[in-house]
Amino acid sequence: MEGYGAVGMSGSNTPFVLKKEKTVPMPHGSELMMLPQRRPIVYNIAKDKFEILEHNPFNLDEKIFPVAVFNSPGYVNRHFCAYDDEGIKDHLPLFSYGAVGFKKNNFRSAAIRVDKEPRQDLRQMPHKSIVKGVSKMQKKYPDNRLIRHLETCALHYGCPAGKNFFLKRYEAPLPTSMVCNANCLGCISLQTQNNLCACQERISFTPSPEEIAQVSLEHIFHVKKAVVSFGQGCEGEPLTAFKSLEPAIRLIRAKTDKGTINLNTNASLPEYVDKLCSAGLDSMRVSLNSVRENCYNAYFRPRSYKFSDVLKSINAAKELGKFVSINYLNCPGFTDSQKEFTALKEFIAANQIDMIQWRNLNFDLKKYCELMSKIEDYGRPLGMKTIIKELSLHFPNLIHGYFNPPLF
Repeated sequence: MEGYGAVGMSGSNTPFVLKKEKTVPMPHGSELMMLPQRRPIVYNIAKDKFEILEHNPFNLDEKIFPVAVFNSPGYVNRHFCAYDDEGIKDHLPLFSYGAVGFKKNNFRSAAIRVDKEPRQDLRQMPHKSIVKGVSKMQKKYPDNRLIRHLETCALHYGCPAGKNFFLKRYEAPLPTSMVCNANCLGCISLQTQNNLCACQERISFTPSPEEIAQVSLEHIFHVKKAVVSFGQGCEGEPLTAFKSLEPAIRLIRAKTDKGTINLNTNASLPEYVDKLCSAGLDSMRVSLNSVRENCYNAYFRPRSYKFSDVLKSINAAKELGKFVSINYLNCPGFTDSQKEFTALKEFIAANQIDMIQWRNLNFDLKKYCELMSKIEDYGRPLGMKTIIKELSLHFPNLIHGYFNPPLF
């Protein structure tokens, strides 16, 4: 609107005016979302102050709502959408809500590009080719239940990882687990509270080692620098399916030493991590919203493990020479706060972390910030660009990105 500037938030109480030099053209494949019931926070240029609006100032009969962006993979949010939700108890659905503004003829995202690989670029995933790939796999593996599950992921839910398997490119998903030993606030495959709905159904069976190996070998044999990964959004914690994972890895490695076998995990069961690494697992990505135990517990809500088990799992993988990433769930204002950043630097150094995969937390970030502020005051944000730059200087060998990298 003329006379008003777009605003983003970092933390629940820190608004920022969005400036062109700190935004990028909204990435292809991103989605705009209107936030119902909430009230947008804007910057009144003439009055030089932030304001909460409920009606269009040029037409007071028209209600207005905040607009957020769900950025494409490879982009991490500098700020999240600025809105007021006083008196609203319901949580927003499980997406990330990046700050977005409009300048001249284009929307611009308050985001930083951390990975240029087009692994999940929808322009490279033609639907006809996916359907063709599904048909081939149905004929080749008519009895493989895991492939049937991936068909649903690719065709019904539009999962880019599932699509990549049928397109024979990059990384193939290996969902295996029906259960989880955490109760994450933002779990996208199972929800029972806060008016939230899961984004997709969780896998309803545990694939056999043979089914897992078939999918993995099909991908590895046909894709250069292939990655196959346990731990997907349509399952629980893969370590709880250890009895299928270990023999599956041994079956794969009995046939080939090519390809990267990766585990996306909460790293809750160090004894299983040790055994999987010994069987032939190559890399492990550990999901963390925070490297501080109290903040971690508030989001992950572990049921049968402790934060110390996560550290033991990382240590077990590193002792066996494995590549370890952290899947760092970003909330601007919390992730880039001084306390969290200080703890992160100590964590990386102590655990010899190889890579940070910067991911945007799919949750109502105002509710998240309110929860974290009850644990401790996390202070003013340093800025996402600032902490990424400082980490690069402090840890020159640390990889920054979004996707699990091929190691072979």
